[in-house]
Amino acid sequence: MTRIDAPWLNGAAAQAICAMLTDAGYQAWFVGGCVRNALMGAPVADLDLSTDALPDVVTRLANAAGFAVVPTGIAHGTVTVIAQNTPFEITTFRRDVATDGRRATVAFADNIRDDARRRDFTMNALYAGSDGIVADPLNGLPDLHARRIRFIEDADQRIKEDYLRILRYFRFYAWYGDVEAGPDPDALAACAGNVEGLQTLSSERTTSELLKLLAAPDPAPAVATMAATGALAQILPGANAAVLAVLVHVETQAGLPPDPLRRLAVLGGDLSALRLSNSAKKYLDQMRSAHDAGALGYYFGVQVALDALAVRAASLGIELDPNTAEIVNFAADQVFPLVAADLMPRLQGPALGQALTTAKERWIASGFTLTKAELLRDL
Repeated sequence: MTRIDAPWLNGAAAQAICAMLTDAGYQAWFVGGCVRNALMGAPVADLDLSTDALPDVVTRLANAAGFAVVPTGIAHGTVTVIAQNTPFEITTFRRDVATDGRRATVAFADNIRDDARRRDFTMNALYAGSDGIVADPLNGLPDLHARRIRFIEDADQRIKEDYLRILRYFRFYAWYGDVEAGPDPDALAACAGNVEGLQTLSSERTTSELLKLLAAPDPAPAVATMAATGALAQILPGANAAVLAVLVHVETQAGLPPDPLRRLAVLGGDLSALRLSNSAKKYLDQMRSAHDAGALGYYFGVQVALDALAVRAASLGIELDPNTAEIVNFAADQVFPLVAADLMPRLQGPALGQALTTAKERWIASGFTLTKAELLRDL
């Protein structure tokens, strides 16, 4: 018997939510990431439950218990119940009726096995009751203990139900897989055989999944495997997977935490298939700057400068200069000694702007040593 013992499970809020359902004669099972991560000793973020109670019943029981209810996905059988400021996403047992590679038509089910069979990976089809005892209807525990990412039943069929599962596979492999043991052969073959299905996905879903993958401590082995299947070329044509491993080394050397956008920058390739925010696009443009360390620190600040220099070092296959952080921090603190009024009224309009730009470039090139008087003397 496998049991989880975690603060979130033993807390008053989780126990009250479970009692709300079980006292009324219904099942209450925590499922998915919270159970998986508790068993793996990883942080738990979202608390999801499965039950045989229909959504309207869950809503009625929650209201009667004095909990707030948000119909977050009522069409799919999901309501969010908030207890003691903690959200619990409660979904009625479901089974797939039809799929088109992007979304599924579901029907409610009345048993845990049917609910488990519609999930993606065996390690995500683990359930735990309020007592922490784990239910494993599809034999996922051995895969979890071996850190083996394996599709439920037929890998090819699971992917055809939702092509995003190709990207989810590599994301889970990056976060939870045993890299030394390598990927599951059946999963890899199914991913490779269905890569064209990635073109049917929305750019929002693709981008979200890719960034989650790149946020892993070391996504390089997973991305290299992804490239070998052809999946990387489908979503990021022209990307160079090999350089990602170099960047991870540079990050470790420089003490930089994992950052998905920094990793995306070093991969390169055509980003047109992704849906990025304006701030992310600006950041990626800054990563391509040709400025030296001092100018980067002055113009963009410490973090962006360090990121850009790490990307540059990885792209060139070199070590990051050990003095980089000191140079960048110094540059970021500097204040340009000239203001427009110093050149007026002698200079106006575009001539004024150009003179200030030229003076600033000379000042930066001097290592920020030129004084106001020295700058004015040469204008």
